[in-house]
Amino acid sequence: MSNWSDNLAVFDLETTGIDVETSRIVSATVAIIDVTGEVLERVDWLLDPGIEIPAQATNVHGITTEHAAQNGRGAADGVAEIVATIRKHLARGLPLVAYNAPYDLTLLNRESIRYGVAPLVSPSPVVDPLVIDKAVDRYRKGKRTLEVTSAFYGVRLDDAHDSGADAIAAGRVAQAIARAHEKALPVTVGELHVLQAQWSLQQAESFQTYMRRERDPEFVAAGGWPER
Repeated sequence: MSNWSDNLAVFDLETTGIDVETSRIVSATVAIIDVTGEVLERVDWLLDPGIEIPAQATNVHGITTEHAAQNGRGAADGVAEIVATIRKHLARGLPLVAYNAPYDLTLLNRESIRYGVAPLVSPSPVVDPLVIDKAVDRYRKGKRTLEVTSAFYGVRLDDAHDSGADAIAAGRVAQAIARAHEKALPVTVGELHVLQAQWSLQQAESFQTYMRRERDPEFVAAGGWPER
């Protein structure tokens, strides 16, 4: 029986936008949950991104430019601490859960490079409930946002788009998927990491085919998992 989901590190960012190359971190959470989903450890960061937080982003996570500037840590120090915390948990052998991992991990990589912080190198093992859910329940109708997927698996998410709430919910969704689809998932998290890279590629190719057929003949889906 698989026990990779017994203890998990969980990770989420709230940011200034959706472009991983240019967006900056505004808030972050790295926590550890146990087999029951209870939080054992948790660290939260509020950073001053050093740029204007667009109103569109503030409308999502509720953090204004003024609040971040007045109350946030310097971005360089904060990014260094986030990377160090994740690196420590991975070194302990804890899987790192991130919902839509290529967004958060790629953005963290670009922020690391921006501030001269040694980035994570091929972080592993990563557990991405979005990729797994699409693979094990391929034909389920509807959106696959964290809010929708949490509700589907019976995971409570009261404060969506708060980095802490999202990170913890993602971990609990991963545990719920592990219970619901035990026979479809490998026993070891190392095997699961490799499978997710394959699944993510297949999903990107399928999305690209759909977009080229329905909307844009030149559309190219972003590839790469768990980082782009």
